[in-house]
Parts: sequence; C-alpha cells; structure tokens
Amino acid sequence: MNEGKILQLVTFKVDNEEFAVDILKVQEINKMINITRIPNAPPFVEGVINLRGKIIPIVDLRKRLGFEGKSYDKSTRIIVIELDGMVLGFIVDSVSEVLRISESTVEQPPSLVAGVESDYIEGVGKLDNRLLILLELKKIFSASDRKELEKAANN
Repeated sequence: MNEGKILQLVTFKVDNEEFAVDILKVQEINKMINITRIPNAPPFVEGVINLRGKIIPIVDLRKRLGFEGKSYDKSTRIIVIELDGMVLGFIVDSVSEVLRISESTVEQPPSLVAGVESDYIEGVGKLDNRLLILLELKKIFSASDRKELEKAANN
C-alpha cells in the first residue's frame, strides 16, 4: 500500500460492524423509501426503486453479508453506488461519516477471515480504537448474481 496516499471513505454500519467504501464509488445517500418487490428476485435483492426516472435494484447488505435481518428505522439509509456501469442501492443500518485515512493504516484482511466472505474485504483500516472493514462491493456478487441484478433493473 502507498504510504502517502489518502483514502476518502464513506463509513456505515451493518449490525455492530463498521464498514467503508471509496467515496468516489458513492453517487448519493438516501433515506429509506418505498421499495417495489420483484417476483423471483434473489433473496438479497429487496426490490427496485425509481430514482429520478431510473430503476435501481436495491440490495440488503445485511442479508448479503450474512447478518440477521432487522426492520428499517429512521437511521436506515440507501447508499447508491455505481459498479461497473450498473447503479445499485445498498441498504445499510446507518451512515456514519466521510473519513480521510492514510492508505498506510489499511492492512490486508487477516487470513482467519478467509473463505468466501474475505473475498470482498479489500482491507481493514485501523483508526484509534476502531477497525473499519473496507468493502470491495463488486466482489460481493457472483456472475450469476450480476445477471439477476441486471434482470431486476430491466424489469
């Protein structure tokens, strides 16, 4: 990792864990709105929303990352992200802040987290008394998941 490079991250919570994604991938952050369910969608796809005339598939990050479901509340947010030309919304429990951290504070994920889950962990950022899990969102979906998401977006 590059010593002097500064990462700008949007941090958010899912369950009691703090995650982060590169701010450049984030298009916007919205409060929860009504989601239209889609028949036969994969379990992690909550449905779609109409965002200024564009149909966007919504993914429940809790379900996708294997956390237990939870009802939405006033803190719940939809983070709208573009991944390889596809715009998606990710439901998170709450959005914390925008952080600037040095890339040198980010370590590779421990091999203990190995297995499927660690594939989408880009690294772990160390901040004072907090650990931030940096997600590589495009690795969260398999090729077949991506096809399902594209189908949802074009429904």
